[in-house]
Amino acid sequence: MTKSMHKLLAFSLTGLILACGSISSAIAAEPNNLTTASDFRSSGLTGDTLEDFFTAAMNYSPRLKIAEENMNIGSARKRAANGNLLPQVNANASLSDNRQNALGQLRTFDGERFSIQLTQVLFNWQAFSQRNQAYLIEDKLEAEYYGTLAWLLTEVADRYLNVLQAQDALQSIESELDAITNQLAQIQSLYDRQLAQITDLYLAQASLAAVQSDQINLQSELALRQETLRSITGLSVGALFQLGDEAEIPAVTGNIEYWVEQARINNHQIVASQFALEAAEERISERRGAYMPRVTFIVQRQDSDVGFDNTPVARTDNTYVGFDVSIPLYAGGSNRAAVSEANSMRSIAESELRQVRLDANENVRSAYLQVQSSSARTDSARKLVESRVLSAAAMQQGFELGVVTSVDVLNALRDQYQAERDLQRARYDHVRYLLILKRETGTLVADDMLEVGNLLIAPVN
Repeated sequence: MTKSMHKLLAFSLTGLILACGSISSAIAAEPNNLTTASDFRSSGLTGDTLEDFFTAAMNYSPRLKIAEENMNIGSARKRAANGNLLPQVNANASLSDNRQNALGQLRTFDGERFSIQLTQVLFNWQAFSQRNQAYLIEDKLEAEYYGTLAWLLTEVADRYLNVLQAQDALQSIESELDAITNQLAQIQSLYDRQLAQITDLYLAQASLAAVQSDQINLQSELALRQETLRSITGLSVGALFQLGDEAEIPAVTGNIEYWVEQARINNHQIVASQFALEAAEERISERRGAYMPRVTFIVQRQDSDVGFDNTPVARTDNTYVGFDVSIPLYAGGSNRAAVSEANSMRSIAESELRQVRLDANENVRSAYLQVQSSSARTDSARKLVESRVLSAAAMQQGFELGVVTSVDVLNALRDQYQAERDLQRARYDHVRYLLILKRETGTLVADDMLEVGNLLIAPVN
Protein backbone atom coordinates (compact mmCIF):
# COMPACT_ATOMS: atom_id res chain seq x y z
CA MET A 1 0.00 0.00 0.00
CA THR A 2 1.42 3.40 -0.96
CA LYS A 3 1.89 6.37 1.29
CA SER A 4 -1.00 8.15 -0.42
CA MET A 5 -3.31 5.25 0.28
CA HIS A 6 -2.36 5.26 3.95
CA LYS A 7 -3.50 8.86 4.04
CA LEU A 8 -6.73 7.89 2.30
CA LEU A 9 -7.38 5.17 4.85
CA ALA A 10 -7.23 7.74 7.63
CA PHE A 11 -10.30 9.34 6.07
CA SER A 12 -12.35 6.29 6.95
CA LEU A 13 -12.30 7.51 10.55
CA THR A 14 -14.96 9.98 9.47
CA GLY A 15 -17.63 7.30 9.62
CA LEU A 16 -16.56 6.19 13.09
CA ILE A 17 -16.51 9.69 14.48
CA LEU A 18 -19.81 10.67 12.92
CA ALA A 19 -21.37 7.42 14.12
CA CYS A 20 -21.75 8.97 17.56
CA GLY A 21 -24.32 11.42 16.13
CA SER A 22 -27.85 11.27 17.44
CA ILE A 23 -29.30 10.07 14.15
CA SER A 24 -27.19 6.91 14.21
CA SER A 25 -28.71 6.06 17.58
CA ALA A 26 -32.18 6.51 16.15
CA ILE A 27 -31.34 4.34 13.15
CA ALA A 28 -29.95 1.61 15.37
CA ALA A 29 -33.18 1.64 17.36
CA GLU A 30 -35.23 0.73 14.28
CA PRO A 31 -35.96 -3.01 14.00
CA ASN A 32 -34.68 -3.32 10.43
CA ASN A 33 -31.61 -1.08 10.85
CA LEU A 34 -32.77 1.38 8.18
CA THR A 35 -30.36 1.25 5.28
CA THR A 36 -32.45 1.69 2.16
CA ALA A 37 -33.98 4.78 0.61
CA SER A 38 -37.55 3.58 1.18
CA ASP A 39 -36.75 2.81 4.82
CA PHE A 40 -35.53 6.34 5.43
CA ARG A 41 -38.52 7.91 3.70
CA SER A 42 -41.00 5.86 5.64
CA SER A 43 -39.27 6.30 8.99
CA GLY A 44 -40.20 9.96 9.37
CA LEU A 45 -36.82 10.73 10.96
CA THR A 46 -35.71 14.34 11.12
CA GLY A 47 -32.26 15.85 11.47
CA ASP A 48 -31.12 18.96 13.29
CA THR A 49 -27.32 18.97 13.42
CA LEU A 50 -24.89 18.74 10.55
CA GLU A 51 -23.60 15.46 12.01
CA ASP A 52 -27.13 14.03 11.81
CA PHE A 53 -27.24 14.61 8.07
CA PHE A 54 -23.66 13.40 7.55
CA THR A 55 -24.34 10.08 9.22
CA ALA A 56 -27.68 9.59 7.48
CA ALA A 57 -26.21 10.39 4.06
CA MET A 58 -23.47 7.80 4.52
CA ASN A 59 -26.13 5.12 5.11
CA TYR A 60 -28.57 6.48 2.51
CA SER A 61 -26.48 7.45 -0.52
CA PRO A 62 -26.69 4.96 -3.43
CA ARG A 63 -23.67 6.63 -4.98
CA LEU A 64 -21.53 5.88 -1.93
CA LYS A 65 -22.91 2.34 -1.79
CA ILE A 66 -21.92 1.76 -5.41
CA ALA A 67 -18.41 3.04 -4.71
CA GLU A 68 -18.17 0.78 -1.67
CA GLU A 69 -19.26 -2.30 -3.62
CA ASN A 70 -16.81 -1.45 -6.40
CA MET A 71 -14.10 -1.35 -3.77
CA ASN A 72 -15.25 -4.76 -2.51
CA ILE A 73 -15.16 -6.08 -6.07
CA GLY A 74 -11.57 -4.85 -6.38
CA SER A 75 -10.62 -6.70 -3.21
CA ALA A 76 -12.31 -9.88 -4.46
CA ARG A 77 -10.50 -9.70 -7.81
CA LYS A 78 -7.18 -9.24 -6.02
CA ARG A 79 -7.81 -12.37 -3.98
CA ALA A 80 -8.77 -14.25 -7.14
CA ALA A 81 -5.59 -13.12 -8.91
CA ASN A 82 -3.53 -14.29 -5.96
CA GLY A 83 -5.38 -17.59 -5.93
CA ASN A 84 -4.40 -18.30 -9.54
CA LEU A 85 -0.75 -18.40 -8.48
CA LEU A 86 -1.25 -20.67 -5.48
CA PRO A 87 -1.02 -24.49 -5.68
CA GLN A 88 -3.98 -26.16 -7.37
CA VAL A 89 -5.13 -29.64 -6.30
CA ASN A 90 -7.51 -31.75 -8.39
CA ALA A 91 -8.87 -35.22 -7.60
CA ASN A 92 -10.62 -37.56 -10.05
CA ALA A 93 -12.43 -40.88 -9.57
CA SER A 94 -13.89 -43.13 -12.27
CA LEU A 95 -15.93 -46.32 -11.71
CA SER A 96 -17.14 -48.26 -14.76
CA ASP A 97 -19.07 -51.42 -15.66
CA ASN A 98 -17.47 -52.72 -18.89
CA ARG A 99 -18.57 -55.21 -21.57
CA GLN A 100 -15.93 -56.26 -24.13
CA ASN A 101 -16.71 -58.38 -27.19
CA ALA A 102 -13.55 -59.44 -29.03
CA LEU A 103 -13.37 -62.25 -31.59
CA GLY A 104 -16.73 -63.56 -30.47
CA GLN A 105 -15.71 -63.73 -26.83
CA LEU A 106 -17.73 -61.56 -24.37
CA ARG A 107 -16.05 -60.36 -21.22
CA THR A 108 -17.50 -58.24 -18.44
CA PHE A 109 -15.46 -56.55 -15.77
CA ASP A 110 -15.49 -53.58 -13.37
CA GLY A 111 -12.99 -50.77 -13.87
CA GLU A 112 -11.56 -48.28 -11.39
CA ARG A 113 -9.35 -45.26 -11.88
CA PHE A 114 -8.37 -42.81 -9.11
CA SER A 115 -5.98 -39.88 -9.40
CA ILE A 116 -4.90 -36.77 -7.55
CA GLN A 117 -2.85 -33.99 -9.09
CA LEU A 118 -1.06 -30.94 -7.67
CA THR A 119 0.10 -28.13 -9.94
CA GLN A 120 2.08 -25.05 -9.06
CA VAL A 121 2.78 -22.16 -11.42
CA LEU A 122 6.51 -21.47 -11.59
CA PHE A 123 6.56 -18.95 -14.38
CA ASN A 124 3.58 -17.29 -16.07
CA TRP A 125 4.22 -13.68 -16.90
CA GLN A 126 0.59 -12.99 -17.76
CA ALA A 127 -0.64 -14.33 -14.42
CA PHE A 128 1.99 -12.27 -12.56
CA SER A 129 0.95 -9.13 -14.41
CA GLN A 130 -2.74 -9.81 -13.77
CA ARG A 131 -2.01 -10.02 -10.06
CA ASN A 132 -0.16 -6.68 -10.16
CA GLN A 133 -3.07 -5.15 -12.06
CA ALA A 134 -5.52 -6.43 -9.44
CA TYR A 135 -3.56 -4.71 -6.67
CA LEU A 136 -3.45 -1.44 -8.62
CA ILE A 137 -7.15 -1.59 -9.50
CA GLU A 138 -8.01 -2.23 -5.86
CA ASP A 139 -6.06 0.89 -4.86
CA LYS A 140 -7.77 2.85 -7.64
CA LEU A 141 -11.25 1.82 -6.49
CA GLU A 142 -10.32 2.57 -2.90
CA ALA A 143 -9.23 6.08 -3.86
CA GLU A 144 -12.48 6.56 -5.80
CA TYR A 145 -14.48 5.45 -2.77
CA TYR A 146 -12.87 8.03 -0.51
CA GLY A 147 -13.27 10.63 -3.25
CA THR A 148 -16.98 9.83 -3.38
CA LEU A 149 -17.18 10.03 0.41
CA ALA A 150 -15.50 13.46 0.39
CA TRP A 151 -17.88 14.64 -2.34
CA LEU A 152 -20.90 13.36 -0.40
CA LEU A 153 -19.95 15.07 2.86
CA THR A 154 -19.19 18.41 1.22
CA GLU A 155 -22.40 18.18 -0.80
CA VAL A 156 -24.40 17.56 2.38
CA ALA A 157 -22.67 20.50 4.06
CA ASP A 158 -23.38 22.72 1.04
CA ARG A 159 -27.08 21.82 0.99
CA TYR A 160 -27.32 22.24 4.76
CA LEU A 161 -25.79 25.73 4.46
CA ASN A 162 -28.15 26.50 1.58
CA VAL A 163 -31.11 25.80 3.85
CA LEU A 164 -29.64 27.99 6.60
CA GLN A 165 -29.02 30.78 4.12
CA ALA A 166 -32.61 30.57 2.85
CA GLN A 167 -33.90 30.61 6.44
CA ASP A 168 -31.80 33.67 7.30
CA ALA A 169 -32.90 35.44 4.13
CA LEU A 170 -36.54 34.72 4.96
CA GLN A 171 -36.10 36.07 8.48
CA SER A 172 -34.44 39.17 7.05
CA ILE A 173 -37.26 39.73 4.56
CA GLU A 174 -39.80 39.34 7.37
CA SER A 175 -37.99 42.02 9.38
CA GLU A 176 -37.91 44.22 6.29
CA LEU A 177 -41.62 43.60 5.82
CA ASP A 178 -42.30 44.76 9.38
CA ALA A 179 -40.18 47.88 8.85
CA ILE A 180 -41.92 48.75 5.57
CA THR A 181 -45.32 48.10 7.15
CA ASN A 182 -44.50 50.49 9.98
CA GLN A 183 -43.26 53.06 7.51
CA LEU A 184 -46.46 52.69 5.47
CA ALA A 185 -48.52 53.20 8.61
CA GLN A 186 -46.64 56.43 9.33
CA ILE A 187 -47.16 57.69 5.81
CA GLN A 188 -50.84 56.70 5.92
CA SER A 189 -51.22 58.62 9.16
CA LEU A 190 -49.54 61.69 7.65
CA TYR A 191 -51.64 61.38 4.51
CA ASP A 192 -54.86 61.18 6.55
CA ARG A 193 -53.84 64.47 8.15
CA GLN A 194 -52.94 65.86 4.73
CA LEU A 195 -49.25 66.06 5.69
CA ALA A 196 -48.06 63.67 2.97
CA GLN A 197 -48.68 63.39 -0.74
CA ILE A 198 -50.62 60.59 -2.38
CA THR A 199 -47.50 59.66 -4.37
CA ASP A 200 -45.63 58.94 -1.12
CA LEU A 201 -48.43 56.63 -0.03
CA TYR A 202 -48.48 54.82 -3.38
CA LEU A 203 -44.71 54.43 -3.31
CA ALA A 204 -44.82 52.91 0.19
CA GLN A 205 -47.58 50.54 -0.86
CA ALA A 206 -45.56 49.51 -3.92
CA SER A 207 -42.50 48.87 -1.73
CA LEU A 208 -44.61 46.74 0.61
CA ALA A 209 -45.96 44.71 -2.32
CA ALA A 210 -42.44 44.18 -3.65
CA VAL A 211 -41.20 42.90 -0.28
CA GLN A 212 -44.22 40.62 0.03
CA SER A 213 -43.43 39.19 -3.40
CA ASP A 214 -39.81 38.61 -2.35
CA GLN A 215 -41.08 36.90 0.79
CA ILE A 216 -43.18 34.46 -1.26
CA ASN A 217 -40.21 33.71 -3.51
CA LEU A 218 -37.96 33.07 -0.50
CA GLN A 219 -40.54 30.78 1.07
CA SER A 220 -40.55 28.70 -2.11
CA GLU A 221 -36.76 28.77 -2.23
CA LEU A 222 -36.55 27.53 1.34
CA ALA A 223 -38.91 24.65 0.61
CA LEU A 224 -36.87 23.66 -2.44
CA ARG A 225 -33.59 23.73 -0.54
CA GLN A 226 -35.05 21.67 2.28
CA GLU A 227 -36.13 19.10 -0.29
CA THR A 228 -32.66 18.95 -1.85
CA LEU A 229 -31.18 18.29 1.60
CA ARG A 230 -33.75 15.57 2.25
CA SER A 231 -33.15 13.98 -1.15
CA ILE A 232 -29.48 13.34 -0.45
CA THR A 233 -29.84 12.21 3.18
CA GLY A 234 -33.34 10.75 3.51
CA LEU A 235 -33.98 12.93 6.58
CA SER A 236 -36.66 15.55 6.97
CA VAL A 237 -35.37 18.96 7.98
CA GLY A 238 -35.93 19.82 11.61
CA ALA A 239 -34.81 22.81 13.67
CA LEU A 240 -31.38 23.18 12.11
CA PHE A 241 -28.42 24.46 14.05
CA GLN A 242 -27.46 27.92 12.82
CA LEU A 243 -24.23 29.71 12.00
CA GLY A 244 -23.73 32.02 14.96
CA ASP A 245 -22.98 35.71 14.49
CA GLU A 246 -19.81 35.32 16.54
CA ALA A 247 -18.61 32.15 14.77
CA GLU A 248 -14.95 32.41 13.79
CA ILE A 249 -14.55 30.77 10.39
CA PRO A 250 -11.06 29.25 10.09
CA ALA A 251 -8.63 31.12 7.90
CA VAL A 252 -6.69 29.44 5.09
CA THR A 253 -2.95 29.21 5.65
CA GLY A 254 -0.37 28.81 2.91
CA ASN A 255 -0.28 30.32 -0.56
CA ILE A 256 -2.05 29.08 -3.65
CA GLU A 257 0.93 27.07 -4.86
CA TYR A 258 0.98 25.14 -1.59
CA TRP A 259 -2.62 24.04 -2.09
CA VAL A 260 -2.00 23.16 -5.75
CA GLU A 261 0.87 20.93 -4.65
CA GLN A 262 -1.34 19.30 -2.01
CA ALA A 263 -3.88 18.52 -4.71
CA ARG A 264 -1.20 17.03 -6.96
CA ILE A 265 -0.22 14.62 -4.19
CA ASN A 266 -3.50 13.90 -2.39
CA ASN A 267 -6.45 14.62 -4.67
CA HIS A 268 -8.52 11.42 -4.70
CA GLN A 269 -9.29 11.57 -8.41
CA ILE A 270 -5.65 12.21 -9.29
CA VAL A 271 -4.54 9.31 -7.07
CA ALA A 272 -7.15 7.05 -8.68
CA SER A 273 -6.06 8.11 -12.18
CA GLN A 274 -2.42 7.46 -11.32
CA PHE A 275 -3.29 3.93 -10.24
CA ALA A 276 -5.34 3.51 -13.43
CA LEU A 277 -2.31 4.56 -15.52
CA GLU A 278 -0.05 2.12 -13.67
CA ALA A 279 -2.61 -0.64 -14.21
CA ALA A 280 -2.75 0.20 -17.93
CA GLU A 281 1.04 -0.05 -18.13
CA GLU A 282 0.89 -3.39 -16.35
CA ARG A 283 -1.70 -4.54 -18.85
CA ILE A 284 0.79 -3.91 -21.68
CA SER A 285 3.24 -6.12 -19.82
CA GLU A 286 0.55 -8.76 -19.46
CA ARG A 287 -0.21 -8.74 -23.19
CA ARG A 288 3.46 -9.01 -24.05
CA GLY A 289 3.68 -11.94 -21.66
CA ALA A 290 1.72 -13.98 -24.21
CA TYR A 291 5.01 -14.38 -26.12
CA MET A 292 6.78 -15.85 -23.10
CA PRO A 293 6.94 -19.52 -22.06
CA ARG A 294 4.89 -20.90 -19.17
CA VAL A 295 6.36 -23.31 -16.66
CA THR A 296 4.24 -25.40 -14.29
CA PHE A 297 5.37 -27.94 -11.70
CA ILE A 298 3.16 -31.07 -11.61
CA VAL A 299 2.88 -33.92 -9.10
CA GLN A 300 0.35 -36.69 -9.87
CA ARG A 301 -0.58 -40.02 -8.33
CA GLN A 302 -2.86 -42.48 -10.19
CA ASP A 303 -4.30 -45.87 -9.22
CA SER A 304 -6.05 -47.75 -12.08
CA ASP A 305 -6.93 -51.20 -13.41
CA VAL A 306 -8.14 -50.05 -16.84
CA GLY A 307 -6.05 -48.91 -19.75
CA PHE A 308 -6.67 -47.26 -23.09
CA ASP A 309 -10.33 -47.46 -24.18
CA ASN A 310 -11.08 -49.06 -20.79
CA THR A 311 -9.29 -52.29 -21.67
CA PRO A 312 -8.58 -54.40 -18.60
CA VAL A 313 -5.01 -54.31 -17.31
CA ALA A 314 -3.30 -55.31 -14.14
CA ARG A 315 -3.78 -52.76 -11.34
CA THR A 316 -1.03 -50.16 -11.41
CA ASP A 317 0.01 -47.34 -9.11
CA ASN A 318 1.67 -44.51 -11.00
CA THR A 319 3.38 -41.48 -9.43
CA TYR A 320 4.39 -38.65 -11.75
CA VAL A 321 6.60 -35.65 -10.97
CA GLY A 322 7.48 -33.28 -13.77
CA PHE A 323 7.47 -29.87 -15.35
CA ASP A 324 5.11 -28.66 -18.03
CA VAL A 325 6.68 -26.09 -20.36
CA SER A 326 4.50 -24.34 -22.92
CA ILE A 327 6.06 -22.06 -25.55
CA PRO A 328 3.69 -20.05 -27.77
CA LEU A 329 4.82 -19.89 -31.38
CA TYR A 330 2.04 -18.32 -33.39
CA ALA A 331 -1.48 -17.15 -32.47
CA GLY A 332 -2.69 -15.71 -35.75
CA GLY A 333 -1.69 -12.15 -34.87
CA SER A 334 -4.09 -11.94 -31.89
CA ASN A 335 -1.25 -11.32 -29.42
CA ARG A 336 0.10 -8.41 -31.43
CA ALA A 337 -3.40 -6.92 -31.67
CA ALA A 338 -3.83 -7.28 -27.91
CA VAL A 339 -0.55 -5.43 -27.28
CA SER A 340 -1.65 -2.66 -29.64
CA GLU A 341 -4.96 -2.35 -27.79
CA ALA A 342 -3.17 -2.21 -24.43
CA ASN A 343 -0.91 0.58 -25.71
CA SER A 344 -3.94 2.60 -26.77
CA MET A 345 -5.60 2.03 -23.39
CA ARG A 346 -2.46 3.28 -21.69
CA SER A 347 -2.50 6.43 -23.84
CA ILE A 348 -6.13 7.01 -22.85
CA ALA A 349 -5.30 6.56 -19.15
CA GLU A 350 -2.39 8.97 -19.47
CA SER A 351 -4.59 11.60 -21.11
CA GLU A 352 -7.29 11.10 -18.47
CA LEU A 353 -4.71 11.62 -15.73
CA ARG A 354 -3.54 14.82 -17.39
CA GLN A 355 -7.13 16.06 -17.70
CA VAL A 356 -7.88 15.24 -14.06
CA ARG A 357 -4.77 17.14 -13.00
CA LEU A 358 -5.79 20.15 -15.07
CA ASP A 359 -9.31 20.10 -13.65
CA ALA A 360 -8.04 19.73 -10.09
CA ASN A 361 -5.57 22.58 -10.61
CA GLU A 362 -8.35 24.82 -11.87
CA ASN A 363 -10.75 23.84 -9.08
CA VAL A 364 -8.14 24.35 -6.36
CA ARG A 365 -7.09 27.75 -7.64
CA SER A 366 -10.71 28.82 -8.00
CA ALA A 367 -11.64 27.58 -4.51
CA TYR A 368 -8.59 29.22 -2.94
CA LEU A 369 -9.35 32.58 -4.55
CA GLN A 370 -13.01 32.25 -3.57
CA VAL A 371 -12.05 31.57 0.06
CA GLN A 372 -9.76 34.59 0.12
CA SER A 373 -12.35 36.83 -1.52
CA SER A 374 -15.11 35.47 0.73
CA SER A 375 -13.12 36.49 3.78
CA ALA A 376 -12.61 39.98 2.37
CA ARG A 377 -16.25 40.20 1.27
CA THR A 378 -17.40 39.18 4.74
CA ASP A 379 -15.40 41.95 6.40
CA SER A 380 -16.58 44.47 3.84
CA ALA A 381 -20.20 43.33 4.09
CA ARG A 382 -20.14 43.57 7.89
CA LYS A 383 -18.94 47.17 7.71
CA LEU A 384 -21.55 47.93 5.05
CA VAL A 385 -24.33 46.55 7.28
CA GLU A 386 -23.22 48.75 10.15
CA SER A 387 -23.20 51.74 7.81
CA ARG A 388 -26.64 50.90 6.35
CA VAL A 389 -28.19 50.48 9.81
CA LEU A 390 -26.93 53.91 10.86
CA SER A 391 -28.07 55.41 7.57
CA ALA A 392 -31.58 53.93 7.91
CA ALA A 393 -31.87 55.20 11.49
CA ALA A 394 -30.73 58.66 10.40
CA MET A 395 -33.20 58.69 7.53
CA GLN A 396 -36.02 57.72 9.88
CA GLN A 397 -35.17 60.56 12.23
CA GLY A 398 -34.86 62.96 9.30
CA PHE A 399 -38.26 61.87 8.01
CA GLU A 400 -39.85 62.49 11.40
CA LEU A 401 -38.29 65.95 11.39
CA GLY A 402 -39.42 66.60 7.85
CA VAL A 403 -35.86 66.88 6.51
CA VAL A 404 -35.97 63.85 4.15
CA THR A 405 -38.75 62.26 2.15
CA SER A 406 -40.39 58.89 2.54
CA VAL A 407 -38.55 57.77 -0.60
CA ASP A 408 -35.23 58.25 1.19
CA VAL A 409 -36.46 56.18 4.16
CA LEU A 410 -37.74 53.34 1.97
CA ASN A 411 -34.50 53.24 0.00
CA ALA A 412 -32.46 53.20 3.22
CA LEU A 413 -34.50 50.32 4.61
CA ARG A 414 -34.13 48.37 1.38
CA ASP A 415 -30.37 48.93 1.37
CA GLN A 416 -30.07 47.92 5.03
CA TYR A 417 -31.77 44.57 4.68
CA GLN A 418 -30.12 43.81 1.36
CA ALA A 419 -26.75 44.42 3.01
CA GLU A 420 -27.71 42.01 5.79
CA ARG A 421 -28.53 39.29 3.27
CA ASP A 422 -25.29 39.95 1.39
CA LEU A 423 -23.37 39.50 4.64
CA GLN A 424 -25.13 36.21 5.31
CA ARG A 425 -24.33 34.97 1.80
CA ALA A 426 -20.65 35.93 2.15
CA ARG A 427 -20.30 34.04 5.44
CA TYR A 428 -21.90 30.89 4.07
CA ASP A 429 -19.81 31.10 0.89
CA HIS A 430 -16.69 31.30 3.03
CA VAL A 431 -17.50 27.97 4.69
CA ARG A 432 -18.54 26.36 1.39
CA TYR A 433 -15.39 27.25 -0.50
CA LEU A 434 -13.20 26.26 2.44
CA LEU A 435 -14.66 22.75 2.34
CA ILE A 436 -14.40 22.60 -1.44
CA LEU A 437 -10.75 23.64 -1.26
CA LYS A 438 -9.93 20.84 1.17
CA ARG A 439 -11.95 18.34 -0.81
CA GLU A 440 -10.19 19.18 -4.07
CA THR A 441 -6.79 18.94 -2.39
CA GLY A 442 -7.61 15.59 -0.81
CA THR A 443 -6.92 16.95 2.68
CA LEU A 444 -10.50 16.84 3.96
CA VAL A 445 -10.66 14.79 7.17
CA ALA A 446 -13.19 14.17 9.93
CA ASP A 447 -11.88 17.03 12.06
CA ASP A 448 -12.66 19.51 9.26
CA MET A 449 -16.28 18.40 9.11
CA LEU A 450 -16.64 18.44 12.88
CA GLU A 451 -15.06 21.89 12.98
CA VAL A 452 -17.78 23.17 10.67
CA GLY A 453 -20.38 21.51 12.88
CA ASN A 454 -18.92 23.29 15.90
CA LEU A 455 -19.52 26.65 14.19
CA LEU A 456 -23.25 25.98 14.37
CA ILE A 457 -25.32 26.64 17.45
CA ALA A 458 -28.72 25.42 18.55
CA PRO A 459 -31.62 27.59 17.36
CA VAL A 460 -33.11 30.02 19.83
CA ASN A 461 -36.72 29.15 20.64
